[in-house]
Amino acid sequence: MTSATISLGKRRARFSMIRRREALSGYLYISPWLAGFLIFSLFPFISSIYLSLTDYSIIKPPRFIGFDNYVTAFTKDKLFWPSLRVTFFYAGVSVPLGIAGSLFCALLLNQKLKGTALWRTFYFLPSLTPVVSLALLWRWLLQPDFGLINFLLGKIGIRGPGWLGSTEWAVPALILMALWGSVGGGRMIIFLAGLQGVPEELYEAAEIDGAGAWSKFWHVTLPMISPTMFFNLVLGIIDALQAFATAYVATQGGPAYATWFYVLHLFSHAFKYMHMGYASALAWIFLVIVLFLTYLQIRASERWVFYAGMVR
Repeated sequence: MTSATISLGKRRARFSMIRRREALSGYLYISPWLAGFLIFSLFPFISSIYLSLTDYSIIKPPRFIGFDNYVTAFTKDKLFWPSLRVTFFYAGVSVPLGIAGSLFCALLLNQKLKGTALWRTFYFLPSLTPVVSLALLWRWLLQPDFGLINFLLGKIGIRGPGWLGSTEWAVPALILMALWGSVGGGRMIIFLAGLQGVPEELYEAAEIDGAGAWSKFWHVTLPMISPTMFFNLVLGIIDALQAFATAYVATQGGPAYATWFYVLHLFSHAFKYMHMGYASALAWIFLVIVLFLTYLQIRASERWVFYAGMVR
């Protein structure tokens, strides 16, 4: 064996040792996150699969019952289907209005005018309000007898509705609260970033072809920000389906279960009635619903989302 071969072998051994040290250092750096993920995410995730197949109420050990919890949800739980209906109605109204409102605000704030930075701050401020504070504030504003909203409506001769105290107006009131806190928030910022990424050359070419403001918006702006719109749509639907805090603080699911959202139903079984096994089954049903809706959106996006440089 030549000295060159021996030297090459030593260099390889040294390089391998350095790689092992770097790998060990990397694992040590990520170990806090990894421990947190295993303990607080992966273990509960796997445990919930087993608990969904058991009768478990915390004070007693889990008792395996197979798919009885799932059968109960679909056939015996009187609030399961109403909670889904309320949740889908809330999402079906709030998401389109929220996306349209956020896009409109982004278009306004994308104009190159003086004071734009200040206006962007004002539009964004409501989204920084904590959910509990937001719910308490709007409970006062929407109070039927002495709330500010009905007071102002009365000044112009309109009798204000019962809002959170009415079965017909409770969900619209929660939608109004959600829009106030989200239209100028992160969704608007994402739209604003998408609008600023549209090449000016496209607008100039459209103007040369004689396109007006509406034509430029419809044929240039919308196609170019369609990936941004799709992103906001997916996240908006997931967020709306998880509606809980505002209903829990403002209405407790009432009146007459008019705002009994699905996650509120799940929460009640888990932490109010201590039916952890049944609540785990509800959580897995919810996960399947969210995954299915997301899959449908991804498939549908192939028809209307435009990715620059992508040939179909």
